[in-house]
Amino acid sequence: MAEQPIVQTAGRTQLGEFAPEFARLNDDVLFGKIVWNDSVFSLHDHSLITISILLGKGMAGESSFRSHIELGKKHGITRKEIAALLTQAAFYAGWPNAWAGFRVAKEIWAENHDTDNELARFQQEMIFPIGEPNDTFAKYFSGKSWLAPISDEQVKVSNVTFEPGCRNNWHIHKAESGGGQMLIGVAGRGWYQEEGKPAQEILPGMVIHIPANVKHWHGAAADSWFAHLAFSVPGEKSSTEWLEPVTELEYNQR
Repeated sequence: MAEQPIVQTAGRTQLGEFAPEFARLNDDVLFGKIVWNDSVFSLHDHSLITISILLGKGMAGESSFRSHIELGKKHGITRKEIAALLTQAAFYAGWPNAWAGFRVAKEIWAENHDTDNELARFQQEMIFPIGEPNDTFAKYFSGKSWLAPISDEQVKVSNVTFEPGCRNNWHIHKAESGGGQMLIGVAGRGWYQEEGKPAQEILPGMVIHIPANVKHWHGAAADSWFAHLAFSVPGEKSSTEWLEPVTELEYNQR
């Protein structure tokens, strides 16, 4: 999903008549194609850099710092990321500055959980859509997942997205002949496991071949969002049998 470029008008709105050249530099250069909308950093990374610099200059109490924290959240900075940034900055920019930064960040991230923001950020890592909440199969998943049908012709293909720690139940793709499933990692990091075998890590571009009539599960790593393409392999009298959830003990023994 392409990022929407920043369009800034604050300079001209507030200083257009008094200092037109400053206003132009602010709106067209700083927030234009030269700096914020360049192709080197994402808007997410521009926000991280700017927040770090303002914090280091002791500006955590200034309105510009709050504005850039709010802008950073819109650009996909997660609660986990801002906490990690401020923690590291404490050792370089000073403990009081970090405390001041945390007060602002806590207020901005206080109203709701960061799932929507993290999901939007994760979407930027892949070319396939996230789709809609996987409500139809939610009872077979531990955690939240999303489903985006990619193709229903020749071979059925869907993009499945898992929040960190989410996985589907043990299940079997049954078939008298043919059948089974194929997974291709799209983004993030996940796991696949067949009953009685060690779990396999799934990274972007990796292909997992799942034979028919084999009990297995797949899902996200505990610390990462994950998405894979799921291909349904045609087979005779094929069906899916959903079984028991993957326990925390089984999940953590990978």
